[in-house]
Amino acid sequence: MTAESIRKSGKKILVVDDEPDVVAYVSNFLEDHGFTVISANDGKQGFAKAKAELPDLVVLDIVMPKDTGVRMYRDLYEDAETRHIPVIMLTGIAHEFKRFIATRRQVPAPAGYFEKPADLNKMLEKIEEILSSRPVQ
Repeated sequence: MTAESIRKSGKKILVVDDEPDVVAYVSNFLEDHGFTVISANDGKQGFAKAKAELPDLVVLDIVMPKDTGVRMYRDLYEDAETRHIPVIMLTGIAHEFKRFIATRRQVPAPAGYFEKPADLNKMLEKIEEILSSRPVQ
């Protein structure tokens, strides 16, 4: 799949962040590039939406109330219905998280990491790269 065909396909992306401004900013950017976006404000709501909607990709913050992004990421991976969904971490602590997740054997590393404030054009390139390399579901 080319970047253009991915954008026109209406692939579904779940954006999970407790900061409404971040959710709006990322969601609007992705929608402007042809994606269907759903959102959640915390890990608990995010996991429920991931189970219900089965998005093509998740953009996930790490530090959130209720269930953190780390917990949601682990829940996604441990669930047979959602473990195939690639996750991009969007957070203010990406460097520390990379070191942390590298020491964990229970879950694989996320598909990508972006520090806030993220360069959304680079994130878009990463999303297109991830989605173009995945088999059609």
